[in-house]
Amino acid sequence: MAGQKEDAVCVQHADRGFATPLTRRDAIGMGLALAGGTLAAGSPHRAAATPWHQATPVATLAGDQAEAIVAIACDIMQKQDAKAVIVRVTIDGQEVVTAALGDSMTGVPATSDMHFRNGAVAIFYVATLLLRLVDQKAVTLDDTLATWLPDLPNAETVTLRMLANMTSGYPDFVQNPKLAQEFYADPFRQWTTEERLAIAFSTPPWFAPGTNWGYAHTNYLILGQVLEKITGQPLDVALQEQVLGPMGLRNTANFTTPTVPEPVLHAFSSERRQALGIPAGTRFYEESTFWNPSWTFAKGAIQTTNIVDMTTTAEVVGEGTLLSPESHRAQVEPTLLGFGSPLAGCPSCHTLDTTYSYGLGVVISGEWLLQNPLFGGYGAVAGYLPPEKIAVAVATTFGEGAFDEQGDYRHKSFQDIFAAIGTHLAPDHPVPTPTS
Repeated sequence: MAGQKEDAVCVQHADRGFATPLTRRDAIGMGLALAGGTLAAGSPHRAAATPWHQATPVATLAGDQAEAIVAIACDIMQKQDAKAVIVRVTIDGQEVVTAALGDSMTGVPATSDMHFRNGAVAIFYVATLLLRLVDQKAVTLDDTLATWLPDLPNAETVTLRMLANMTSGYPDFVQNPKLAQEFYADPFRQWTTEERLAIAFSTPPWFAPGTNWGYAHTNYLILGQVLEKITGQPLDVALQEQVLGPMGLRNTANFTTPTVPEPVLHAFSSERRQALGIPAGTRFYEESTFWNPSWTFAKGAIQTTNIVDMTTTAEVVGEGTLLSPESHRAQVEPTLLGFGSPLAGCPSCHTLDTTYSYGLGVVISGEWLLQNPLFGGYGAVAGYLPPEKIAVAVATTFGEGAFDEQGDYRHKSFQDIFAAIGTHLAPDHPVPTPTS
């Protein structure tokens, strides 16, 4: 199938009524991956801009699909006041469209080669590294933490599998109000692993290991430490040698500082409104591009990327290219479907269903395999549909109207765009719409 690549800005398109995907209100409260929610009311449309144009002739099917995909992105972008949208779609590894819409900064168009933070997409890589080590017989998924980190709570019973599938019961430092308070007070602070673990374990475990499910960044912070001990390498080195390099990723890298390589997709946010006591009715919208992301995941897995690498990642993870068939099945099969239940004191505990289930570092939504980070003014989805070999990657930044009067995200345009494109391309395998 022929493809097409074009940097573009958006135009107004007619309403289309596409399904809405998984959403969650508070980026810091939920961290970098979202576990469900509802979509809020609409925001003012962005003004129409220069039309998107085809750069070269393409096959009729690819051309029609490319135009439809960009139309979908433009439609939702304008309704939900996304500032920039970068989207790429491949089918069976062949490019259908790569497009950039809107502005990175005022008067600076977004381009499809721009770099941005990938947040929870790094979970794909960390889990894949673990499974490669399983394939190499270096560890098993049922090994406990006692071998490497014996001083952690429940180290004798928490397994590597429990860390990878979020059933350890460890509380999430990101969902602890202390982290949000301190981060918003100083978004340029450099956080250590020890500081974040101290916040996580300032409260008791949410539940006994293996008895429930709760999304916690703490699991992958600890798993990163374990993988360093197993490999004898810094995590970023092990990831590069065993995952990023073999995937062929050229624009995904870890940084120990808030660096974003040029060209940069700039981000903006109103998240700190309440923390700074900005009065209601007073405009507040600030650049967040270079907020320090060291509060997020394991040191060595705090990364920037671009839309091509995001799409490639979805393809490789979805196909299990780097893993044995057994490890690939372990990563992507919805074995936890129906597991888990709401639990007082655990903000993310719930029953995993067909809308949102979890494998080993993989969100399973219907038949789609994905990660969907949101933090610091960046939102993204990298998703893959194995039956049709469709990969969809979307990255967005947010206009001022995308935030409500409390500074919370009013819209999750990146998720809506992903869901609408995925459902358009594969109507027999739609991205599920959450009920709550």
